[in-house]
Amino acid sequence: MHNMMWSLGAGAVVVVFVVLMIKQQKKRRRAMLLSTPAPEEWMPILQKTMPLIDRLSTKQQTKLFALMQVFLDEKSFEGCGGLELSEEIKITIAAQACILLLGQSGDVYPRLKTILVYPHTYSGGQKGIFGGDNGESARLGESWDCGVVVLAWNSVLGGAQNMHDGHNVTFHEFAHQLDQEDGAADGVPVLSERSAYASWAHIFNHDYKVLIDETDHGKKEVIDRYGATNPAEFFAVATETFFEKPRQLKEKHPELFEELKFYYALDPIEWLT
Repeated sequence: MHNMMWSLGAGAVVVVFVVLMIKQQKKRRRAMLLSTPAPEEWMPILQKTMPLIDRLSTKQQTKLFALMQVFLDEKSFEGCGGLELSEEIKITIAAQACILLLGQSGDVYPRLKTILVYPHTYSGGQKGIFGGDNGESARLGESWDCGVVVLAWNSVLGGAQNMHDGHNVTFHEFAHQLDQEDGAADGVPVLSERSAYASWAHIFNHDYKVLIDETDHGKKEVIDRYGATNPAEFFAVATETFFEKPRQLKEKHPELFEELKFYYALDPIEWLT
């Protein structure tokens, strides 16, 4: 090992040691954060802004708070459009983002660096997740592949407080972040088993085409018609539906429900009883 490193040259060795040191420091800090009890004010805030918190088991609440500790430590928040950031805003966003990670054992949004928060619906003309110019339009949220999520706070709060309308902008945009972890916004996140990709592709492609067909014929679907835009949006909208209308999704799209249940390692139907 030492001979191999020295063969790289002194400069390369220094870089390797610096990288290893940074990784060790990050690992130690995360271990400390994960074992640190959540501040007492978190629960009252979330009971006010995100009623779902009371549906989680004690074990799930404990894990959620641990994930939030890491999220709030490693990601930066910026208020935009005159919004003054508060603890309520940051905690509510962090909690919803980390709900998606509750059943998983992976990293905490490794590509994400910054969350930009507007007070309400904003106008955006930035490049979309596929690199194309979306033009000037009203936005509730966006996910950029450069490690940025943009959210409108009034939409975040509305989505958190209404658990059953099938719409949650935070779930939606952070599902995009999960999708983008492999560098491609294609509706296929990183799956835990290589063998899972074939099943995922078959079921998602089928149900995506069903949604397109039903949207074209004006039929009402449990999955919002915005999911018919492209595969990435289908995954994000299906995620919203999975967490907010799990029973309806299971009835209408049982195989899709099972794929999402496998991926998120959660069954939101349990939170309804």
